Amino acid sequence: MTTTLITGGNKGLGRETARRLVALGHTVYIGARDETRGRAAADQTGAHLLVMDVTEDASVAAAAALLAEHETQLDLLINNAGVFDAMVKAEDATAEDMRAVYDVNVFGVVRATHAFLPLLQASSDPAIINVASGLGSFGIVTDPGRFEAQWALPVYASSKAAVGMLTVQYAKALPGIRINAADPGPTATDFTNNQAAQSIAEGTEAIIGLATAGPGAPTGTYMDRFGEIPW
Repeated sequence: MTTTLITGGNKGLGRETARRLVALGHTVYIGARDETRGRAAADQTGAHLLVMDVTEDASVAAAAALLAEHETQLDLLINNAGVFDAMVKAEDATAEDMRAVYDVNVFGVVRATHAFLPLLQASSDPAIINVASGLGSFGIVTDPGRFEAQWALPVYASSKAAVGMLTVQYAKALPGIRINAADPGPTATDFTNNQAAQSIAEGTEAIIGLATAGPGAPTGTYMDRFGEIPW
């Protein structure tokens, strides 16, 4: 049975991913900083709760230690926790705006990867999925035919571009672990005020595809629900 941890798993894409993976037979842990919301999501999806705040080193380390008390290994880490920047304009963006978003979207990935790496390395088939965004793809945001190209979002987009580079670098440095990035696409969640045309189930397709790829699948790729996309 595959043991999976999803950070930011108490709502949106994280909760739907948890629900789908539980249905596929995974033992799923939801990482959530709010215990009440996390407990409700865990109960709704059939997952287990792991209270953790990806912006705090001590919180993530404590969560990893707690998981190690219950599981001998972690097969799949899905770095899903993320925040949006309320579409801060380039002329208004400050270093503090950057710091707040990067602390979750980028440093949170590093904290979780570092803390759970020993449990991942204990697995016979470990994998990491970093939830990125088409807004962080240089190829997509410079393509005038793409929806994402119409936005100038230096804070959020650059944070997701950093997630892409982390994915590539971790994949090179840790060849024993499949490490890939997933672009959910514009999905109807809190991030989009539920306005995007794509359903939340469709938004999890890339994540589920990578989560169920199995031994021998590629590492260091960037996927949406239709296939590989440009960095």
